[in-house]
Amino acid sequence: MTSTPPADTAAVRDTTSALDALPPLRDVIAAAGLDARKSLGQHFLLDLNLTRRIAKLAEGENGVAGRTVIEVGPGPGGLTRGLLAGPAARVIAIERDGRAVQALQPLIDACPGRFSIIEADALAMDPGSLLDAVGDDGRCWIASNLPYNISTQLTVQWAERPERIAGMVLMYQKEVADRLTARPGGKDYGRLSVLAQWRFSIYKGFDIGPRAFTPPPKVTSTVLVFETRPEPLAPAELKALSTVTAAAFGQRRKMLRQSLKALGNAEDLLAAAGIDPTRRAETVSVEGFCALARAFADRRQAEDGER
Repeated sequence: MTSTPPADTAAVRDTTSALDALPPLRDVIAAAGLDARKSLGQHFLLDLNLTRRIAKLAEGENGVAGRTVIEVGPGPGGLTRGLLAGPAARVIAIERDGRAVQALQPLIDACPGRFSIIEADALAMDPGSLLDAVGDDGRCWIASNLPYNISTQLTVQWAERPERIAGMVLMYQKEVADRLTARPGGKDYGRLSVLAQWRFSIYKGFDIGPRAFTPPPKVTSTVLVFETRPEPLAPAELKALSTVTAAAFGQRRKMLRQSLKALGNAEDLLAAAGIDPTRRAETVSVEGFCALARAFADRRQAEDGER
């Protein structure tokens, strides 16, 4: 796939007019029989002022202008309209619900050449196969009102391919957003915080209350913006970082000399990383875990060399 140059002023006016002429989202939902299904984690955001506000968070200095945006789970297309009203070169929607695919069809005619749909389950897709193919420099933006039941899994998948992602604007259950942005020392700081912050600068956009959605969820939602760091926060191998954080936070109430025992001689590993063995995982910075990952990778390499 190749990206399309940013639209000119006349094209932007045409797109705006075409989008404004589309029926209200409630009518789209009724026509497509698109009642929200709990099994799909669907909560539709129908306020187009809010969806445009979310889309605009992706329009900063290194934003979506001239790039491809991959939107996961667009539903009736509220956020999709907001993205298409902006400077993105094109939007590719990944949607598993056939009813929503039908509801999104008018957007293809409203924005010719700028919008397409892939009917698939984003969680089951190889993220690299799609990310490798989009963007004029191979880097895209990702946007989504993420289904709560798969938000963490998808975030970890995308964090493994930051070289293909320029940025992301994503909506989470507030509890998950708090974990992603947490700093060392707090109860929300954990493995997800480390893996995400290692490769992305993450900041909060705004909260959205339950009553903005149809049907209303039982929790507040938070929109986060991820900007891919030019370089990782500190050197480390992803596999090693994933391994040490899983062990450390798997028993987060224990001292690291206990929680890391499954990785071998924990005392030596922590000494090599310059970390006090009596500390607990939640007190160690992202950079500290990167040092631990380097020490673990070095040990593995030495052991392989002795075999």
